[in-house]
Amino acid sequence: MTYDVAIVGTGPAGLSAALTLKLHNKEILWLGSAVGSDKIEKSEKIANYPGVPMVGGSELNRIFRKQAEELGIQITEKKVTNIAALDDKFMLLADNDMYEARSLLLATGIPAAKGMENEERLLGSGVSYCATCDGFLYKEKRIAVYCTDSRMAHDIDYLEEIASKLYVYTNFGYSSDSPKIEILNKPIIKLGGEMKADSVELSDGRRLDVDGVFILRPTIAPSTLFSGLELEGAHIKVDKNQETSYKGCFAAGDCTGRPYQIAKAVGEGSVAAHAILEYLSESDKGSAHAE
Repeated sequence: MTYDVAIVGTGPAGLSAALTLKLHNKEILWLGSAVGSDKIEKSEKIANYPGVPMVGGSELNRIFRKQAEELGIQITEKKVTNIAALDDKFMLLADNDMYEARSLLLATGIPAAKGMENEERLLGSGVSYCATCDGFLYKEKRIAVYCTDSRMAHDIDYLEEIASKLYVYTNFGYSSDSPKIEILNKPIIKLGGEMKADSVELSDGRRLDVDGVFILRPTIAPSTLFSGLELEGAHIKVDKNQETSYKGCFAAGDCTGRPYQIAKAVGEGSVAAHAILEYLSESDKGSAHAE
């Protein structure tokens, strides 16, 4: 199936766009966390969002989810690890599944922090962002895991089942009594290897020999997620219609820059949705003329 639009990210920008596109009867693929924005979920109180005075983050996410559910908008709870443009369509790899869409909206939130040294160079060569996709390649091997999302703890458990040795660094207090697992007290800052990752270096200078590295973050840097996407610093560059350097690809919310505000994200999501509607309409007209 080819969707009219794929939305990556389930925060307020993605929701705003999804609502508008659904009301215009578009086939939507909405990928992300069913909880919604993790940043909002962790907010104690939000006082500057119009119409919802002094609301807790968890409650606001609940309101957002309810609004989407009432319109029958479903979330596909999968993490997108790669996007590619192919002719007039976009291909998205999410977990082990491939999806196709005519247009694309990136609403991925604040870009991930700068990656480890050699991370981008070794991605796909001993370095992976998806345990369930690539874990089988490292059965009975030594694996290092860098995880900054507690929701991915089950991926660590999965890797423990297949690895001969698992070195684990997290920032959320992961613990295990498995003899296979060594919990690292210092973060991994550098990956070693020429053609393939073969070691990791910790912030204290300690070096560990490994066969593979899994980096599990809630978001992936835009330049890694979609190769060739034009950036402004760490943010996705967009025009006044929220369109990126790829025709048919739009971006909205924190990933496009400051201010990191819910109202700004919602507004950009709406602008992007209307631009996507226009893009799809023009594409349909072009196809009709070609016939």
